[in-house]
Amino acid sequence: MRAAVTVLALLGLAGCGDEAREPEAEATEIPEEFQGSVEPPAEAVASIGTPMEERLATIGLVNKRNNETRDIEMYPGESRRFDNVIIRLSACERSAPWEELQQTGAFVQVFVNERRSASSDAQWYGVFSGWLFKESPSLNVVEHPVYDVWLKDCAMSFPGEEEPAS
Repeated sequence: MRAAVTVLALLGLAGCGDEAREPEAEATEIPEEFQGSVEPPAEAVASIGTPMEERLATIGLVNKRNNETRDIEMYPGESRRFDNVIIRLSACERSAPWEELQQTGAFVQVFVNERRSASSDAQWYGVFSGWLFKESPSLNVVEHPVYDVWLKDCAMSFPGEEEPAS
């Protein structure tokens, strides 16, 4: 069922965003193995509308240990590090305004620097890789005891969306 919903969401989503890019001041250095561009999924690249790199996702991040919450604005292909968590965005999609079912999704990877046992050193572990959906946050959940990550928005527009309906 989840795979069918994901495929349907991918087929019905496309668009663009025109916001100016501004780096976030709170981000810290990303380890070398997590740097570089991330290729969006082939389904997203083949979609109609504005290029993927012009879309802007807003992702929510909460550290449940200290109750610190932040909104992170990212473009597809970017990675951001905050303390011991790295968020990598591959794609950002939303369904067209004329679609009956409105869905907003983003393909996100989450890495956490932690110790798995008291005797081991801290290492980077991938804790999530998949689509997050704004309208259905329980469909695919980032399961981690310290960090919650969720999609808040995907800013983009569609060709002809600005014109008044006749």
